[in-house]
Amino acid sequence: MADDVTSRGQSNVPSRYQDPFQSFRSEVDRLFDSFLGGLPSLTSFRQGFPSGPGMTPTLDIKENEKEITVKADLPGMDEKDINLTIHNGLLSLRGEKKSEHTDERDNYHVMERSYGSFQRSIRLPDTIDEDKAEARFDKGVLTITLPKRPETVSAQKKIQIKGA
Repeated sequence: MADDVTSRGQSNVPSRYQDPFQSFRSEVDRLFDSFLGGLPSLTSFRQGFPSGPGMTPTLDIKENEKEITVKADLPGMDEKDINLTIHNGLLSLRGEKKSEHTDERDNYHVMERSYGSFQRSIRLPDTIDEDKAEARFDKGVLTITLPKRPETVSAQKKIQIKGA
């Protein structure tokens, strides 16, 4: 269940594999910000909707003797925009996020629309009973419960370790 994103959402992927346009986008934003003077910066509008690697939702995965629980943070999304599947031991989470931000004040009007899609997949152990998997979506958090097959739960055996 290796992952290229840390729990803080920052990428561990070497820079050569990250979005090649990110530095260019940041530089263009900086130039516009300096040109526009006192108007709000473009970068402040982007903070509510990440693009590229930041669009990937963070996952919390916990396992106990009876089940595996996966939680995905999907703020601002609706259930209808999320697709969750299990196929051949692979749990796949796909979705599309749409965001629109408008800021109107005395001397300017700014409207930005952002769209992005993501996909996360994790390999599940053979002990999972895929037919009994359940998912619940509440307040931007998707919780997936993956029960283990009963025969695999009781199949564990303590092995005595002997000294030399």
